[in-house]
Amino acid sequence: MKFIYPAVFHKTEHGYKGYFPDLECCEAEGETLDEAVENANAAALDWIQVELEEEDPKLPPVSDISDIPAEEGTVIRNISVNIRFYEGWDE
Repeated sequence: MKFIYPAVFHKTEHGYKGYFPDLECCEAEGETLDEAVENANAAALDWIQVELEEEDPKLPPVSDISDIPAEEGTVIRNISVNIRFYEGWDE
């Protein structure tokens, strides 16, 4: 199953730092934007997998990129996470 959530990235002294407006406390950073995006993908994968392991998983609705306030220099990217379900995954 594919999940796509937007992530917001800001330039910092040490590279880029990003967060997901829809995934509480899900953040990532990297020395380059590409590295921060890659780390955001891994963070979102972990976040979603933990939520899906809950007894009653509740994934949040996805924000529309146009609704996310962006200051100058802000980069917003959709992060795609693919999770392969296997037989009995919800048992």
